[in-house]
Amino acid sequence: MSDDALTRSPEHYGTADIARASGYSVQQIRDLERLGVIPGAERAANSYRRFTPEHLQALRAYRSLAIAVGPVAARRTLREIRGLPPADAAAMISSLHVGLTKERNDALAAQQALRAIQEEARGELGETAGDFMTITELAGALGVRPSTLRFWELEGLIVPERVTTLSARRYPPAAIREARITAALRAAGYRIPAVRRTIDAIRRLENLDDPLAALHERLAAIAQRTIALLNAGTDLAQAIRTG
Repeated sequence: MSDDALTRSPEHYGTADIARASGYSVQQIRDLERLGVIPGAERAANSYRRFTPEHLQALRAYRSLAIAVGPVAARRTLREIRGLPPADAAAMISSLHVGLTKERNDALAAQQALRAIQEEARGELGETAGDFMTITELAGALGVRPSTLRFWELEGLIVPERVTTLSARRYPPAAIREARITAALRAAGYRIPAVRRTIDAIRRLENLDDPLAALHERLAAIAQRTIALLNAGTDLAQAIRTG
């Protein structure tokens, strides 16, 4: 008879029992114990594992956390909070909420930038000399380094003009718009290829429905991740209390 055969009681679970109760496989339970995601199980006199309701709570918390912040961060969080003072553990969980809020705000900023560009394209704004910016001015307006603007230029995301024999850059309205949307999308977590697709769509004067739809989906996903983090709340609170 293996440790999986230990009969469930009001206070204890065998490995197979807690696997069924948590929705994980027996091997996953063993792996999560080995990784420190759940505390090490006690051993009965016959050396079979004895899991408790606290283990089940930790497994539920891990499931929700993995949805909210990804499995790597979820494993790290559950390992660390058990060794922290309650105030520090609570602050660590709070930082996860802050992180998701930042992701949402960044995605909203990108969405607003896309819509602003949409309106500018519809308005067919004219260009005047006063609309141009230097690299220093544009970097300051966006809160990035001039070297970042040069990198975006190398990636084909913005196209400044050269105005002197020293190749000094100046940015016309179209380049300023491209830099603005690049900054917004990068802040929202989009990689260079995804940003390039958006910029290419703008340059072709196509509508921005697809990028906006992608941002809408991202916001919906962030909402689901936030709900998962909230669902983990009671189980995480118990893990902090018993850590």
